[in-house]
Amino acid sequence: MQPATLCYLLRPGDEEVLLIEKKRGLGEGLYVGPGGKVEDGETPRECVVREVEEEIGVTPRDPEKVGEFEFVFGETPEMFVHVFRAEDFAGEPEESEEADPEWFGYEEVPYDDMWEDDRHWMPHLFDGETFEGRFVFDSDGEELREWDVETGVGF
Repeated sequence: MQPATLCYLLRPGDEEVLLIEKKRGLGEGLYVGPGGKVEDGETPRECVVREVEEEIGVTPRDPEKVGEFEFVFGETPEMFVHVFRAEDFAGEPEESEEADPEWFGYEEVPYDDMWEDDRHWMPHLFDGETFEGRFVFDSDGEELREWDVETGVGF
């Protein structure tokens, strides 16, 4: 199973989250958090900092791990994702070949233009909770067939 990361930059005082519109690869055309595959010899925390820097030119400071997900497509476990949040970061988000960043209010998150699982766990992210989940999609990754999210887990 491929280890990967996601990072959500938050401005809690303004109740805003930074999402990117993916311009290529898995999830192209959808809004997601920046992140990507963990490389050999790299920790998930190192990966998430590198990926956010590469995708939007921002450096998260002290990203906090808040979640873990297993994604299954059809019968095949595809990805194990480490989810981070960061309220402190250096730089201004900039568009790249991979991503077009945009700030959204917590109440304006475009769930209809995101992976179907996001609506089941993102409110926990905004509430400052920790969580873990398992999401089973059809083999094409189009339809969420099963999901389970547990909150209050420790990392």
